[in-house]
Amino acid sequence: MTERNKAEGSSGQNMQTLTITKEEGKSELRQLTEIQLSPLINNALTLQVVAAGNSDKIDITEAVEVMKEKSEKIIAGDLSELEVTLAAQVITLNTIYNTLILRFAHSLGNSLKLTETYMRLALKAQSQCARTAEILAAMKNPPIVIAKQANIAQGHQQINNGNQYPAHAGKTKNSANELLSEDNHATLDTRGTIEAGGIDKELAAVETIDRSKDTNR
Repeated sequence: MTERNKAEGSSGQNMQTLTITKEEGKSELRQLTEIQLSPLINNALTLQVVAAGNSDKIDITEAVEVMKEKSEKIIAGDLSELEVTLAAQVITLNTIYNTLILRFAHSLGNSLKLTETYMRLALKAQSQCARTAEILAAMKNPPIVIAKQANIAQGHQQINNGNQYPAHAGKTKNSANELLSEDNHATLDTRGTIEAGGIDKELAAVETIDRSKDTNR
């Protein structure tokens, strides 16, 4: 993989040429595809574009190797490199904030638009600086999480202690039906006892019809 720039290093090798070692068991197409999608290589190439003024001093192959080593340290749990990065960014963001504040002060009374722009950018730099410092502090001193057991049961609870027998499924005794029983409400009927059997006597007086003698039907 070769960039357009042809800067030569002290050894005569093109510093913009990425040296790739052939891996056993992988086809050339597979390896080239992995290289093009590699985050390490892509970030190294991005570094060259962003730092265009210094790109001729960075060997692309060495840059990939350095990024790989730093990434492996972070993955292994060594966060010292990240701490250094965040600490340096705090200083840089603070410098940006102070620079913008000075420009804001010099623009007072001259241009309202510039004054507002410098103040807005300065406050953004200040906010990002504070956020970066907060992340760095959390990395140095991770917060301690204390978990408390929460009683999520609401309402009545049934607790069985001792030699209590478990409740068995069976007929549920309906207290409402029990209240409406004859014994409990015998005194509620103030009209006296009603004679039973009146309807039965009327039915007993009905003449029996012999269908075999009834020829009209």
